[in-house]
Amino acid sequence: MNQSSVRITSNPAVEMPSVITIAGNDGMEPLIEKLCELFRREHLHVTFQLTMNGSSTAFPALASDACLIAPMARAPWAADRASFKSAKGYAASVVHIGYAGHGPRPDAKTPPSIYVHAGNPLNGLSMPDLARVFTSGSPAGDISFWHQLGLSGDWANRRIHLYGLRDDGKYASGFREAHLGGMAYAAHYEALPDRAAVVKAVADDPYGIGAIGWFDAAKFADRVRVLPLSRETGGSFHTPCLEDVAAGCYPLSSYLGLYVDRAPDTPLSPLLKVYLRLALSEEGQALVAEFTDTREGYVRLSEPDLKLAFEQLEKL
Repeated sequence: MNQSSVRITSNPAVEMPSVITIAGNDGMEPLIEKLCELFRREHLHVTFQLTMNGSSTAFPALASDACLIAPMARAPWAADRASFKSAKGYAASVVHIGYAGHGPRPDAKTPPSIYVHAGNPLNGLSMPDLARVFTSGSPAGDISFWHQLGLSGDWANRRIHLYGLRDDGKYASGFREAHLGGMAYAAHYEALPDRAAVVKAVADDPYGIGAIGWFDAAKFADRVRVLPLSRETGGSFHTPCLEDVAAGCYPLSSYLGLYVDRAPDTPLSPLLKVYLRLALSEEGQALVAEFTDTREGYVRLSEPDLKLAFEQLEKL
C-alpha cells in the first residue's frame, strides 16, 4: 500500500448504517468537519455527531463512551490518562495526523517553547541539557550557572533563573514528564500564575529562561526570543518555525491526535480504522495542510512520522 496516497473505497464490511460520534478540541473542528465530508463521499450511510468543546473534554467523553473519536491538539495530561485507565482498565490508543502549529508568526500563538532574554547569547540547548537546567538530581549533574552552558564574560558566574507554570498536573507537569525525564523541578524554579507572567519575567531578566506552552508572544518579540533546541547532545538546533516543524525536527512539537478506545486483544472497528486511514491518506494530509496558513497553523506530518503513524494504525 502506498502510504502517501491511500484511496478510500467502499467495503461491505463497513457499509452498515452507522453514526460516528466525535468529541474534543474545538480548534480542530473545521479540520474534522472536512475529514468527515471527505469520508462521506465514499460512505454515505455514515453520519457524524460532533461535540467540540476543548481538549480537556476529549478523554472524559471517550472514557464514558460519549464518543468514538476524541481529537486533541496536545498530549494528554496524567489526569487524562489516569481517568481513562480507571474507567477502562487500559490506555487509550492514538493516531497522530499532523502537527498542532508553527511560529512565531503574527496574530497566532507560538507552539510550546523555551524563551530566553533577547540579549542572551546562547545558541541553543540540547534536550538532555534542558532537563539538567530545569530539574535537580540528574545523573549527569545539575546545570545551575550560565558558564556551564559555555557562556563567558558577565554571564559566566550568573545563576540561571528558571521560570514556568505551576506543577499542578497540567502543562508544567506534562512538560516535566514528557521532556525532563520525570524529575522534580529545581528548587529555584519559580512557578508563575500564567504564561504571560512567565514571558514577562524572562523579558525583564537577562539571566532568565522560561518554559511555557502555546502563547502569543508578539508584544514581547523585541525582548525575548525562542531558544533553538536539539533532540540530542551535539545535534542540530531547531525552532518551531514551519520548516522545522514540517520536517519533524522540533523537539517540542505538539501533535494533532485522534484518540480511540481499543481494548486489548480487540481489533478496532473497521469503520473507525477506515476513518483514521483516511486522515493519513494524501487526501487527508492535504486537508491538514489547508490550515497551515490559518491562525491554527496545522502542519501535515513529515514522511517519517507519517510512516510511523501508518504502522501504529495497522496495529489497532
